[in-house]
Amino acid sequence: MRTSTVPSRSAGLPGRALAVLVALTAALATAFVVAPRTLAASGPDGFADERDLGGAFSEAFTAYWASGGRDFPPGLERVVDYWFRYHAAKAVIAATLLIVLVALGVLLWRAFLRAGGLGAGRRAALASAGVLVTMLTLCSLPLVMANVQGAVAPFSSLLPLLAAGEAGGELSGTLDQVKRRLAESLDAGGRTPPALEVMIGDFARYHVALAAVAAVVAAVLIGVGVASWKRFAGTGPSDRRTRRVLGASGVLAVSSSLLVIVVGAANTATAADPAPALLAFFEGGW
Repeated sequence: MRTSTVPSRSAGLPGRALAVLVALTAALATAFVVAPRTLAASGPDGFADERDLGGAFSEAFTAYWASGGRDFPPGLERVVDYWFRYHAAKAVIAATLLIVLVALGVLLWRAFLRAGGLGAGRRAALASAGVLVTMLTLCSLPLVMANVQGAVAPFSSLLPLLAAGEAGGELSGTLDQVKRRLAESLDAGGRTPPALEVMIGDFARYHVALAAVAAVVAAVLIGVGVASWKRFAGTGPSDRRTRRVLGASGVLAVSSSLLVIVVGAANTATAADPAPALLAFFEGGW
C-alpha cells in the first residue's frame, strides 16, 4: 500500500491568525505615533506640537518657581495633566502592541518548529520572520517602561523640554536660580524652597517608577529564560531545531534581564539620592 507524506495543517502557518496579528501590529504601531496627542487633549488643553508644549511648559515652570509655593498654578497643572494623559495613552497602546507581538512571535516560532515537512525556503522565511518579530518585541519593551514612567511622574518627564528649548529671558534666570538653590540645599543646613522640594520628590518618584517596572520586567525575562533552559534540557539531541530555538530564547531572555537589572539598579540609586542627579540635569549632565 502506497502512502504519501503530506504536511499536516498544524505544521503550516495559520493564515487567518497571522493576518489578524499583523494587521493589529500595524494598527497599534500607527496608533502609538498618531493617537496619544488626540487622546490626551481635553477640550482646549491640547498642544499643536512639541514646540508648543515646550513653550507652554517653560512659561508655566517660570511662573511656578516665582510663586514660591508647593501647589502647581493652573497653567502648569494643565500642562502636567496633559502630559500624564499623553503618556498613559502611549503606555496602554505600547503594552497592547507588546502583547500582540508576543502572540505573533509564538505563532511564528511554533510554525517553524513544526515545519519539518516544508521546504528549506519556507523554513528560512519563518525563522527570519520570527527573528524580526522577536527584535520588535524587545524594542517595544522600553516603550512600555518609559511611558509608564512618564505617566507616574509627568512633571519630571517634562523637564527635558526645558533643556531642549531656548533658555532665554525669564526662563534662563529661573533655571539659574533653581540650580543655585539646589546646590545650596545639598550643603549642610541649606534651606530647600517648597517648589524645589516638589521637584526633588517628583524626580525621585520618576526613578522609583522605572526601577519598579524594571524589576517586574527582569523577573518575567528570568522566568522565560529558566523555562526555555528547562525545556532545552528536556529535549532530545535529535531535535536540533527545537534545541536551537530554546537555547537562543534562553540566552536572549537572560542577557536582556541582566541589562534591565542594570537599568533598575541605576534608577534605584538615583531615587535614593535624587538631588545630585537633579542638579546634574539642570547643569546639562542628564
